[in-house]
Amino acid sequence: MVQSFINARMLSPSDMSKHKLAAKIARQLHKFHKVEVPVSREPQLWKDIFKFLERASILQFDDSEKQAKCKTISFKKIHGAVAVLKDLTDLINAPVVFSHNDLLSGNLMFSDEEKLYFIDFEYGSYSYRGYDIANHFNEYAGFDCDYNLYPDKDAQYHFFRNYLCPDEPQKAPDNDLEALYVETTTFMLASHLYWAL
Repeated sequence: MVQSFINARMLSPSDMSKHKLAAKIARQLHKFHKVEVPVSREPQLWKDIFKFLERASILQFDDSEKQAKCKTISFKKIHGAVAVLKDLTDLINAPVVFSHNDLLSGNLMFSDEEKLYFIDFEYGSYSYRGYDIANHFNEYAGFDCDYNLYPDKDAQYHFFRNYLCPDEPQKAPDNDLEALYVETTTFMLASHLYWAL
């Protein structure tokens, strides 16, 4: 379904790491996270992950090779790891904001006038701020999953400065930058688990 035409191009994974574009994305995400939407504010992330895990654990394949591979997976171990990660993220007390939850390069459009658009909001819901940012960083790897493209700490801090203080990024407090780094790094693992399951 196309609801309107945007005269712009989709970004590529390599575009997202460009200094100027990363700053634009961060500032736009800052605005997006301030949107108030009249839906439940309860994050669904962990409910969804445990639901996906339960469904994955009972999958049956007609293809014997796929079924044999599935049987090698210890869903009990995965469940334990997910529970530990959930407990860890609970300690962070990350802000819950309205999140895009799928901010990959194909959902970012950039016009010749240098206007940035977020599109495709089917995963939009209230979620953890750190999860939305971490998921975006994971998408730097593209569909080829080249995690060498994951932003290093300097690139993340550049993003965080523009996210936290869009008008004066250089004034972002060091303690806020470090807290957001820890928050995002922790939720990076949740993003991997969500999409894997």
